[in-house]
Amino acid sequence: MKKSIYILLFLSCLGNEAFSQDPQFSQFYAAPMYHNPAFTGSGYAPRAIFNFRNQWPSLAANYTTSAVSVDHYIDKFNSGVGLMLVSDQQGASRLKNTEISGFYSYQLNLIDDHFLRMGVQATSSNRSFDSNGLTFPDQFDNNGYTGDPSGDPLANTGSTLHFVDFSAGVLYYNPKAYLGVSVHHLTQPDIAFTASNDILARKIMINGGLNIPLADLSTSSDKEFVLIPTFLFKQQGKFNQLDLGAYVTYSPLTFGLWYRGIPVKKNDTDALNHDAIVALAGFRFDNFSFGYSYDLTISGLGASSGGSHEISIAYQFDPYESKRSPNARRRKKSLSCPKF
Repeated sequence: MKKSIYILLFLSCLGNEAFSQDPQFSQFYAAPMYHNPAFTGSGYAPRAIFNFRNQWPSLAANYTTSAVSVDHYIDKFNSGVGLMLVSDQQGASRLKNTEISGFYSYQLNLIDDHFLRMGVQATSSNRSFDSNGLTFPDQFDNNGYTGDPSGDPLANTGSTLHFVDFSAGVLYYNPKAYLGVSVHHLTQPDIAFTASNDILARKIMINGGLNIPLADLSTSSDKEFVLIPTFLFKQQGKFNQLDLGAYVTYSPLTFGLWYRGIPVKKNDTDALNHDAIVALAGFRFDNFSFGYSYDLTISGLGASSGGSHEISIAYQFDPYESKRSPNARRRKKSLSCPKF
């Protein structure tokens, strides 16, 4: 474990410039604000969401990520506001990142049931690195372990780092489809613990989906039977990734299947860029929804990594209807993005 963590951090500081990457959620549709600030207030009612991911649990240096978000739509100002707290631990808590974000979005009614949303996000991040118990190359000589890490910059550096970051996004939707684009880390902050540059590269995400009714259940307003193909494309620094799949909702149950990777692209080892197959099961009961997904690793890391486990829990409060907003319920139904 110690060697794995150290090598990961050491490589990030080699050369004149290195690039870090963000954590990810397979249930991207269940973490809307994390992926695009334009989704803020998209429930048209107060909403709370919890997401948790445990990646590669069979490895000593696994990753765990959790996010808690709340948002609300203010009908009078056509605006959404929200807050989100994200905690990410890498390598048995050696490297931690905690961030709190504020969100704002504004909605335009283009024509009939066609809408455009624009959102911004401001984030305050705190990163910490615990070198206690790690071993470093200069602690060894021809006689073995010396125990003196004085020559290694990682062993003599501050353990905390704070920076402020900004993101923005746009979202178009109608009752049948949606398409969103977001750009994160607009200022590309330097997150190095040493003098070396470790740039948090800009991340571009494009996601969308279609709402395809499979049966007419209009006699029951609480029932739906729909197929929703979805995709999410991510690019950050030299790396890119595509999540492609669909889920079916037959109230109150939801099932989904996705592929993650870009099969026509090869990585640095000349192997095809396959990552995972993701399976989802969940349910929605009144205002409460729950989802569980499992990533089966199909990359060179293999299934022995333990894959990834992920859960999402959401509660959406009843919308406030007033005489001043007679179209609020219609607008809520217009958003074809996943409700799960």
